[in-house]
Amino acid sequence: MSHDGVGPRAALRSAAFLTAGVLAVPALAGCGSDDPAGKPLAGADVARADRTLIADGGTLRWAVDTVPDTLNAFQSDADATTTRIAQAVLPSLYRTDGRGRPVRNPDYLESAEVVDTEPRQVVLYRLNQQAVWSDGREIGAADFAAQWRALSGKDTAYWTARNAGYDHIEKVERGRNDLEVKVTFSRPYADWKSLFTPLYPKQVMGAPDSFNDGARKKLKVTAGPFTVKKVDTGEDEVTLARSARWWGAPAKLSTIVLRAVPHDKRISALTAGTVDLAEIDPAAARRITAAALPRNGDSPLAGPAADRSAADALRSWAVANGSDEEAADEEISAREKLREKAAKHARRQKALGGFEVRKSFEPAYTQLALNGADGPLADERVRRAVARALDREAIAEAVLEPLGLPAEPLGSHLALSGQAAYADGSGALGEQDAKEAQALLADAGWEPGGPVKKEKEKDDEEEAAGSEGDDGSDSEGGDDGTYIVGEDDGSNGDGGDDDKAPRDSGTGAGRLTQGGAPGAYAPRGTAAPARAGSARVAKDGKALTLRFVLPSGPGSDTLRTVADRIATMLERIGIGTKISEVDDESYFKDHIASGEYDLALYSWPATAYPATDARPVYAKPAPAADGSLNVEQNYTRVGTDQVDQLFDQAVTTLDDSERRALLRKADSRIWAAAGSIPLYQRPQLTAARKNLANAGAFGFRTPVYEDMGFLKKGAKPAAGPSPDAPSAG
Repeated sequence: MSHDGVGPRAALRSAAFLTAGVLAVPALAGCGSDDPAGKPLAGADVARADRTLIADGGTLRWAVDTVPDTLNAFQSDADATTTRIAQAVLPSLYRTDGRGRPVRNPDYLESAEVVDTEPRQVVLYRLNQQAVWSDGREIGAADFAAQWRALSGKDTAYWTARNAGYDHIEKVERGRNDLEVKVTFSRPYADWKSLFTPLYPKQVMGAPDSFNDGARKKLKVTAGPFTVKKVDTGEDEVTLARSARWWGAPAKLSTIVLRAVPHDKRISALTAGTVDLAEIDPAAARRITAAALPRNGDSPLAGPAADRSAADALRSWAVANGSDEEAADEEISAREKLREKAAKHARRQKALGGFEVRKSFEPAYTQLALNGADGPLADERVRRAVARALDREAIAEAVLEPLGLPAEPLGSHLALSGQAAYADGSGALGEQDAKEAQALLADAGWEPGGPVKKEKEKDDEEEAAGSEGDDGSDSEGGDDGTYIVGEDDGSNGDGGDDDKAPRDSGTGAGRLTQGGAPGAYAPRGTAAPARAGSARVAKDGKALTLRFVLPSGPGSDTLRTVADRIATMLERIGIGTKISEVDDESYFKDHIASGEYDLALYSWPATAYPATDARPVYAKPAPAADGSLNVEQNYTRVGTDQVDQLFDQAVTTLDDSERRALLRKADSRIWAAAGSIPLYQRPQLTAARKNLANAGAFGFRTPVYEDMGFLKKGAKPAAGPSPDAPSAG
């Protein structure tokens, strides 16, 4: 789960839309002679260095979120650490480059291409002749076939989390020799490059028992620059060792230790010297940056000898002047404690001085999700009103500018800037416009200042129109947000005495004083005028208040800041919000996935294969066989047949430009539906030891584990961001 917007892992992703004919979709922003994909907002920041500058050997201690429950990336409980391990020890036929695009990995593939489309699509893989498993067996068709059968979905004895793409395959067979694998598809599949990465040996994929249990805690056979040496759940770490059977460029590091460290403990781990690399939050990044700033010279009283000298002098002075020696000792003790505290802080700062913050953008974005299953947000006009009230640029600036990252709002649900499918489709919804948002609310029957029913008994009619939820902080401030001038009962300021002057109504004028110039204050009991455009909207006797659910754990400060800004923006058009913070562990399962929210913030990973991976995220919910609603990963419950059809067309369209056009069209309709509003690409902040090269904030790039290592004495990394990886086909 990711935490500036908790989100599921990248392996599971997908798509949705608006009623046809309601809103015309304008031309995509950025279309024209220029490539609408643009460039990545920031490149990888990994202290790039040539392998010749890196020392041979050493151990990299890398902080991760968990020791994974399984090493099988295709099981439902696989997580981000599972993916890290698989990247280091198993074949990846394709990696992603600096623009988030798939690039052939020459260590495993000499070539891969579509050689036939009629009557069936056929892909021919030519394998690197040196590619072998750690037991000496050549990687070949038997491994491809075993993985296809395990993940095709035809054999329910395999406990698989996904089979997207593998269910398009008709057969897998050996080509003209052992180095060729021929894959024939039953129907066209555009994202064929997503398949067989990672590739597991037939020993894992060949039988349900070995798939389900055999690869959970160990991988006996691997084929990467590293092998799995040990999974230690007691010490919360996984040890990877350099592989002697690796045929590519030898790994520079001898060992990588993936150590589970909670995010709120990482700054302590860095100062203690127990980790060398760790993703961190903005607060930790600020501490590391501050530690690198020039410091004043050491105090002349610093050090044990100086402490003793100062203590003796203070005691002598106290005795000579008739003071209580015991009191002097207490003063000395207090001063020594302060000195110890200062010294401890200095040691921590010195330790942090050995690190630097490497920053980029994660291949993920944070969105505002609007639950369209029921309640006020089931009305498309209300969802669009919420969306039109948002100043996405201001939200992006609030999050990204303090970090020194480009503060640009995201324009697509399906790709990030720089990826081939990216184009700004937000024009389908329209720009921020409070008046238009209010008009949409009025069209849906929500009128400002409408009557609100109140009952003595607390029942559903007393509650606002949003979903019922846990106690939280209301963005309102009073019963209905109306302040009565002169009625100070303690909730508006001072005690509530009648002779005390009222406060102003939020205009910033300060306290009003009785007896001033005529007209300077209103008579007691007069309702203060509502701020422009902020009168609460109501319908059928209910005020419009939406339940806004957030995670409460460490790392959620950014989300709370974003939520507060969104609440303020909605208040300006008459929509109230009730913010509820819930435990991280229950956030997704008990609230997002179950639909117990109106508004929520969470993140989705980007993918190089949106036609496949984005579909379940936006697919129209459909009734399941048991009568329940199958939402797949569409937790907003907003979808249409048209968007589903566009995804179906895209995934079977082999022409790259045509497929991108279909995806951009689908994205425009997802924008128009206003089920989810992309806000910004997630920042990626990584603390790295200064002499650690080719590791850090990877951005879109797949890490190259064999190139990571510690610089030789006196060596310097290359200046500037890492360039895009050259395409290998």
